[in-house]
Amino acid sequence: MKIRCIAIDDEPLAVRKIAGYIEKVPFLELVAECRSAFEAMEVMSRNPVQLLFIDINMPDLNGLDFVKSLAEKPYVVFTTAYSEYAVEGFLVDAADYLLKPITFANFLKAANKVKTLVDLNTENRNQSQAAPAGHLFVKSDYKLIRIELDDIRYIESQHEYVKIYRVSGAPVMTLLSMKAIEEQLPASQFMRVHRSFIVSLSKITVIERNRIVFDGKIYIPVSEQYKERFLGYIEGKTEV
Repeated sequence: MKIRCIAIDDEPLAVRKIAGYIEKVPFLELVAECRSAFEAMEVMSRNPVQLLFIDINMPDLNGLDFVKSLAEKPYVVFTTAYSEYAVEGFLVDAADYLLKPITFANFLKAANKVKTLVDLNTENRNQSQAAPAGHLFVKSDYKLIRIELDDIRYIESQHEYVKIYRVSGAPVMTLLSMKAIEEQLPASQFMRVHRSFIVSLSKITVIERNRIVFDGKIYIPVSEQYKERFLGYIEGKTEV
């Protein structure tokens, strides 16, 4: 199955170059070339897209702000002429970052990285669907590790990895996106409260100033994006 892509750049030569690279890679499928984030928004409203190759420095709505605005985020590879944007790119869970001028070799390296993520997410999702409810398997250090859902305290995003913190045993790191692992977890037991955190609802004992507190020293922030849903859950569990 091919990974459906959009190339987004306000410079005509730059967007055509990325589109040409996409067309050369057998496992990528070019959906559209877009000259702005608004054009990409229109395309994405009509077509399912799994991957964006998007320039950061664009007029009106830059690449970073556009990606942050998406409720359902595809994989993202940022492209830019300015190296200082690299850290900002990874803060929005970008799969990779390409500095212009972009060679085909560097482009292919980024594309292969995304393919690895897609394949792992698909494999984990299939294993989760096949497994009995109550646990999941994740790949870590070339091993498949069974994790009981009742043993999960919270999950933290670390770029293209997630770190699963357990009640018993050491945390487990696996190459998986937050979106993929969130899809594997029952919504009745787990809730995303921040771009970087998913918590087990049954493990919450203390909430302080829009933060979930574990063991009096671990603070999980509840961001504005997820606050309303989280507070709705808490209010439903609060006795008057």
